Amino acid sequence: MSGPLLWALVALGGAAGAAARYAVHHALRTRWGATSTASTLVVNVVGSFILGMLVAQSEEGGAMALLGIGFCGAFTTFSTLALDLWSAIDEGHPRRAAVNAVLSLALGLGAAYLGMLLTS
Repeated sequence: MSGPLLWALVALGGAAGAAARYAVHHALRTRWGATSTASTLVVNVVGSFILGMLVAQSEEGGAMALLGIGFCGAFTTFSTLALDLWSAIDEGHPRRAAVNAVLSLALGLGAAYLGMLLTS
């Protein structure tokens, strides 16, 4: 597969992932009153699960460019997690930041492993 086509697949997947992240974030906040921190946790865990499934299927080339790098890369967000952690610490809630960090790591790794396990 050629370079320009891979770039296009990553861009297409990224556009879909960003839109999906916004939709999930909006739905969680408006329908269930979730916080920004909770919606970030949800998208990161779901994205980890999807990426785990892709890795277990040994996806390469176009599928990994579209779904793994593009979609999951835009759907999940480390920068928002970092901002959530910083905000919690800045607001005097270091314990909340620590719990969020541990939950994000543990649930993200667990979701990736579960995706791999269910797919392989």
